[in-house]
Amino acid sequence: MLYVVTGPPAAGKSSWIQSHATARDVVIDLDLIATALTGPGAPQWNQDPTILRVAHKARYAAIEEACQLLDKVDVYLIHTMPSAKWMARYKRLDAEIVVVDPGKAIVTERVAAMRSPEMQRVASRWYSQRKNLPRTVMPQASRQW
Repeated sequence: MLYVVTGPPAAGKSSWIQSHATARDVVIDLDLIATALTGPGAPQWNQDPTILRVAHKARYAAIEEACQLLDKVDVYLIHTMPSAKWMARYKRLDAEIVVVDPGKAIVTERVAAMRSPEMQRVASRWYSQRKNLPRTVMPQASRQW
């Protein structure tokens, strides 16, 4: 089964996956990929354009391979703002779309604590585009940050 976990930055998408996935499942998380590709001491949410470029390429390769194995393992994929094209692909794969959103106020507070203007822009864009998301929303307040 493919689980596509979406939601604004700092919503708790990774926490949702940690509470549902098992050690045998495949987890595709851009933040974890970027962290794996950087040296010691790099920030957990590394928004460096060079790192992100390499991380995105690795993520796309992981998605392609993992989707070939859906009959063998469950795949948990974080995709913050999937386009219509990606949503159509996920629908063809019979994916379950999970929207993790503890609410704009909580997300705004968490993003402010991260001191990341890029994350603030992504969160604002996510909420402005929210109307494009599926109606089967799973609001979730994740652990206290």
